[in-house]
Amino acid sequence: MSYTRAVLALGSNLGARSDTLSAAVADIVDPPEVRLLAISPIVQTKAVGGPAGQPDFLNMVIAVETTLTPLELLTHCHAVEEKHHRVRDVRWGPRTLDVDIITYGELVSSDPELTLPHPRAAQRAFVLYPWSLIDPAAELDGERVGELAARAADFADLVPFDGFKKLHGVAGAAE
Repeated sequence: MSYTRAVLALGSNLGARSDTLSAAVADIVDPPEVRLLAISPIVQTKAVGGPAGQPDFLNMVIAVETTLTPLELLTHCHAVEEKHHRVRDVRWGPRTLDVDIITYGELVSSDPELTLPHPRAAQRAFVLYPWSLIDPAAELDGERVGELAARAADFADLVPFDGFKKLHGVAGAAE
């Protein structure tokens, strides 16, 4: 049985965002067909696209290896989203959890159900920057992901997220 490396991007801007991301990573790698290779730090970002006035997102990237086919992995990711109460009412609207397959091995596909690499990943610092932290040599469209991140329109809006914020001068849990 051979494993294929895949890069997944996770985001949340509703509910207990940090807790949701942590639980989602555990759910994604729960079956034996998916193994966790690397997990990025979390970044906080403004919503990109979609309706105005959305809460900020927490975003992260994980690298996995899997024996699932690309469409089986997509079905698994959708099941994890549903477990975390993902609702698909508004395109790019607020959500408890979003899991995108960014790459699946070297596969290039224009299938409308699963386009690979992810069609907008090369312009999204909230995907590229965390990915560059876990794999500095990674490339997308023939360029290093860190270099693509630095040129992305949303790069300036990225903020590291450590799970804590100051509350009246006292450090405390943010979520």
